[in-house]
Amino acid sequence: MRTKQLGAIALWLACATPAFAGDADKEVWITVGTDALEPVRASLLREGTVLPAVAHEKDGVAVLHVRESQLDKVSAVIHSKLNRCAGFMAHDSEAQAREALAQLTPREMAPSLVSYTIDNPTAAKSLVGAVTESGIRGTITSLSTGFPSRRYTLASGKDAATWLKDRWTTLANGRSDISVELYTHSSTVSPQPSVILTIKGTSTTSNEVVVLGGHLDSINGSGSSAAAPGADDDASGVASLTEVIRVIVAKGYRPLRTVKFMAYAAEEGGLRGSKDIAAKYKSTSVNVVGVLQLDMTNYRGSSPHIVLVSDYTNAAQNTFLTNLLTQYVPNTVVGTTRCGYACSDHASWHNQGYPASIPFEAYLGEDNPTIHTANDTLAQSAGSAQNSVKFTQLAAAYVAELAKGTVTVP
Repeated sequence: MRTKQLGAIALWLACATPAFAGDADKEVWITVGTDALEPVRASLLREGTVLPAVAHEKDGVAVLHVRESQLDKVSAVIHSKLNRCAGFMAHDSEAQAREALAQLTPREMAPSLVSYTIDNPTAAKSLVGAVTESGIRGTITSLSTGFPSRRYTLASGKDAATWLKDRWTTLANGRSDISVELYTHSSTVSPQPSVILTIKGTSTTSNEVVVLGGHLDSINGSGSSAAAPGADDDASGVASLTEVIRVIVAKGYRPLRTVKFMAYAAEEGGLRGSKDIAAKYKSTSVNVVGVLQLDMTNYRGSSPHIVLVSDYTNAAQNTFLTNLLTQYVPNTVVGTTRCGYACSDHASWHNQGYPASIPFEAYLGEDNPTIHTANDTLAQSAGSAQNSVKFTQLAAAYVAELAKGTVTVP
């Protein structure tokens, strides 16, 4: 998500390196909120570069082309001025960008595909009650200290994906209904793969899919090779997903609908991993009935415990989340905020017409001020993952009540 570190941003603008080494002059098409155009244009002009004219525009979103080497600069400006991350979506061609624009779902009008009933308390309470702070903290620690950076262009970013695949495979404990894969993207999308764990549904509704995601990559604004622990952004979200997986296996939970957990590659580079997956699912008619994104869950920056993003999300599913918190995570203070176009991976699904939601750690502008720096460590949350517990419990309840199903261990 965003950062307030203006000094780091200034250094980044001075020292930014190409997203793909050796391909600095490659032309990349992006879709970006029109409110980002002026600050980006002003920043590039200060460096002697003229931002190309907008090629197409629809509903507050513009299509234009930049150089691969300029993407870090574009991202940095959007971070500093509009509090978004990445704040744009990257595309391989003008045709692909125009297609994304044509398919754009209005900000608050993504359709609901299911009835949001809350009637599975046995499974929900079992999963919610088994969530532990230590389990979440362990994954945050492993991801944020075990890899110097999880940037999608670096070898360590690929290594982090392999580590997470192995971790999720171990947690699956040999269950035949659970599979884990590295989802390989094309070289133009991301050299880092995404990681997907699938739990097959057990009923006639198994063709309906529930997706929970977070992004695996991390970045440091001072340069592509600088340390990027990314403890909050977004090891915390991936850790929350990992804890839900652990609890699901421990409680013998088997869903009626199919459930997929996804750790996306290259969110920071323009939502590349999630965009690739969501587009593939849409083109192959995968029936995704709900998407939950966890991007930064472990920093308490505002009085609400959980802040729901209201734009580019599904209003009915957002209400469902609020009701789940009331029912299963009582005493949770809930707020709402708006984060604009393409501020995290939920936007990839929303843009394909799937219902998506993102509960966030604070109001925009009040979230963790150390993200995208070497200081985004667990120390910013006093060495604890306690703030992530409510997000993880919400995710567990979301699985139990949207995918339904049963547990074998109360």
